[in-house]
Amino acid sequence: MTQATDLANQTSRDAPSHYPSTPMSKIVRVRLPDKPLSTLWDLSIKDGRISSVEPYHPDSSGQESPHVLDGANRLLCPSLCHAHIHLDKCFLLQDPKFNDLQIVHGDFEEAMEMTGIAKARFEEDDLLRRGRQLIEESIRHGVTVMRAFVEVDGGVQLKCLDAGLLLKKEFQRRCEVQICVFAQLPLFSGDDDGEEVRKLMTSAALREGVDVVGSTPYVEKDKARSKDNVSWISSLALSNKKHLDLHLDYFLEDDKQPLIWDTLAIIADMNWSEQTDKRITLGHCTRLTRFGEGEWQRLKRDIGRLPVAFVGLPTSDLFMMRTQENVRGTLPVVEMIGKHGLEACIAVNNVGNAFTPYGNCDPLSIASLGVGIYQAGTKKDAEVLYQTVSSRAKAAIGCESTHLAVGEPADFVLFDSMESGWRCRKSIVEVVYDAGSSRQTIWRGRVTAF
Repeated sequence: MTQATDLANQTSRDAPSHYPSTPMSKIVRVRLPDKPLSTLWDLSIKDGRISSVEPYHPDSSGQESPHVLDGANRLLCPSLCHAHIHLDKCFLLQDPKFNDLQIVHGDFEEAMEMTGIAKARFEEDDLLRRGRQLIEESIRHGVTVMRAFVEVDGGVQLKCLDAGLLLKKEFQRRCEVQICVFAQLPLFSGDDDGEEVRKLMTSAALREGVDVVGSTPYVEKDKARSKDNVSWISSLALSNKKHLDLHLDYFLEDDKQPLIWDTLAIIADMNWSEQTDKRITLGHCTRLTRFGEGEWQRLKRDIGRLPVAFVGLPTSDLFMMRTQENVRGTLPVVEMIGKHGLEACIAVNNVGNAFTPYGNCDPLSIASLGVGIYQAGTKKDAEVLYQTVSSRAKAAIGCESTHLAVGEPADFVLFDSMESGWRCRKSIVEVVYDAGSSRQTIWRGRVTAF
């Protein structure tokens, strides 16, 4: 074992042992979004939920109690969410075990090839080491729930799933980890027409702790097989009472027709809404950036009562998706929400691999990027962008969304204090423009990271 690998293993075991904290009964002296800056607030907590929100009273707050957290004039907001993040292939460009794999061309084909080489080396120790690091860093940024993708195929078999389920259990008192078993490779193409992947996915869907099944229909050889992919994975989700997550229409060419119309028709014909309360999430969908007004209207009609939400993945999309004319695109999430009334959010997707070599585990870095991508600089825009990595993201993946009201989950992020001077974050707008690095994460009324 090399010194670098030994250091990486040691670092992965150094997760804080003092989190989560004991349950809190109250958080005092905090600032709340859309409240006057001159007023501070106390939030009482019972059984992991907000039981009251009242103006701060210095004489009755009980600040000396170990069950009371002094917010010290800091801004308190709903916690963050990864609606879409790959757990098994994170940090491949940094992990000592894979440091010989570096980007040369920076395109999708190379990313697939490089990831395939890395996957052939995957073992439990590095899957746990890298996955643990991703979850730990995410919690420090304010994440309390995530949908974590783990790949299933003939090469890795169920290794990634096994590691994901171990990490889900390890972090169960600090973060809600949704496990999505995911077929990145074709289900109906290839040497054996995808039979092995289908068998593995069927087995994986039965495992306790698996919440979601997903696939990538665009990797199939032709449209007919892509439709077979959608039909098969949707049936698997429905029969096993799982959420469905599809990587869909990951291209930009205007002359290539999107699969979204067939996908919605296939799922509607299954009477999805009548048979289950599980959600349908569609990621990437970059081809939709070419839609005109009529197509957006049609999309809203075709979705109808289906519980569909879209997830834009701007860091990966902008790096991977470009035409020969250098046209780039990612879902216009702010417009989809405000103008077209669609359910949508944004997410990190990949961290530190050939699909997305830049960025980190902070959902707010994506929201901040969205200000420029979507030309969304107003106060209202910033508030929507925060929702896309918080309440809207949680709703998209079927989790309880968080609002600062009585009865809501006590899941929060506390940002930097007034001691920072005039640069402290005092509003959602300031957080989206520049979230800073000083945060405290609270989940179900317990501190989970500082």
